[in-house]
Amino acid sequence: MGVRVAFAGVGGIAQTHLKALSANKHAEVVAACDVVLERAEAAGQTYGLKAYYDVDLMLEREKPDALFICVPPFAHAELEEKAVSRGIHLMVEKPLGLDIDIIRSKAAAIRQAGILAASGYCLRYQDVARQARSYLSGKEIGMVRAHYLCGFVETPWWRDITKSGGQLVEQATHTVDMTRYLAGEIKSVYARMRFGLLEHKPGASIPSVATVCLDFESGAVGHIDTSCIQSDWSSSVEVLGRDYKLTLSGRKLTILEGEETKVYESESGSAYQAQDDAFIEAIRTGDRSLIRSTYDDALRTAEVTLAANESALTGLPIAMRGHVYSS
Repeated sequence: MGVRVAFAGVGGIAQTHLKALSANKHAEVVAACDVVLERAEAAGQTYGLKAYYDVDLMLEREKPDALFICVPPFAHAELEEKAVSRGIHLMVEKPLGLDIDIIRSKAAAIRQAGILAASGYCLRYQDVARQARSYLSGKEIGMVRAHYLCGFVETPWWRDITKSGGQLVEQATHTVDMTRYLAGEIKSVYARMRFGLLEHKPGASIPSVATVCLDFESGAVGHIDTSCIQSDWSSSVEVLGRDYKLTLSGRKLTILEGEETKVYESESGSAYQAQDDAFIEAIRTGDRSLIRSTYDDALRTAEVTLAANESALTGLPIAMRGHVYSS
């Protein structure tokens, strides 16, 4: 018998997970719940699962082994706690939420329950990301330069900062997470954000551009720039040290060492497929090391992005202290 999986939320990102799980012979997707019942019913017709409107009823009746939480940042409510109380393993899509104290409370409950809890930072499962991390191991890093530049996301809740947290929290969080994956933990942030240039988008309250200075625990310095007013898409993380420069952009890794440049193209398939396969296998075998981004790890990325929002509002740098940030 396969790992029984249920879904809370069947919007866009859930469709990607459903497709990946349908290709995994050890996963059995049994049910999905959504506040728009029609979406759950449509998923039911496509994947042969049972549709629910009430998540408590779904968890009680279906008794899944794992729950994929694929809801917007503002909509987590007590979904994690409901799973934890039943000993259900979790895959929680990024970002984990918008209130750092609530996220920390959820993390503590997950740790106490001893369940497996993964997060949706799928880029860590790319072979070029692992290769980049391996290359940097033991090397002294001087600077990290990163960016995520793209157009506006038309999803209604995305433009509302009280629901999405803004581009840095909801979207460019992947790039923030990759800076941590490659260069280590961030010690403090100092952010500047502009809230103009989106007047043509009714109800938009998120920053249109942002720049965040980063201080790493290693002593390295860096920054990440974001924009949602571009006509194209561009994202990369660049790591500089003495006589080397590493650039990870999409599925391509470029390493300049001295005067020699080497370029590596990813040979792995879908990062989502690799991520979900690893999660299912971790449940089957109990091997936690298969999960490259745990809930606790995603908590640290959330702390950085939410601290950056706080810094932009206060005009002050925010110091990260373990799992706590403060001005």
